[in-house]
Amino acid sequence: MTEKNPTPYNIREKKEKSAAYRSLIRAELADELYDKILNLIVIEKRYRDKEFSAKDLAKELGTNTRYISAVINSRFNTNFSCLVNEYRIKEALHRMTDKRYNNMTIEEIGLSVGFSNRQSFYASFFRIMNETPNSYRKRHNNK
Repeated sequence: MTEKNPTPYNIREKKEKSAAYRSLIRAELADELYDKILNLIVIEKRYRDKEFSAKDLAKELGTNTRYISAVINSRFNTNFSCLVNEYRIKEALHRMTDKRYNNMTIEEIGLSVGFSNRQSFYASFFRIMNETPNSYRKRHNNK
């Protein structure tokens, strides 16, 4: 008899890591990068790009991925992937409850906000919202 996975979508607990380079970044540079990261990810909505990576972000900001990681870890208290996925989920939540997107399937919504496939969308959604996209949409569209 096989043991069932207690968490759907193979979600693993986030491990706390300490990186020595976090303390090496100057506060002024961290502030500047924080503002630029917010601008690119949030204002310009780069999270919608399925191919967008920490390497791309670093290149656009003229820095390296270690600095990007240090700033995201210390200022956002998360990692690059989780940060991008949080913004994707926020937009997906909006689209699932907005009547203008009623004709879109949940999978289409996930792809339209930047997820590359159904599995990554459902796993991220469940990790953040603690429910499936289907149950969320049903609950909010029945009001």
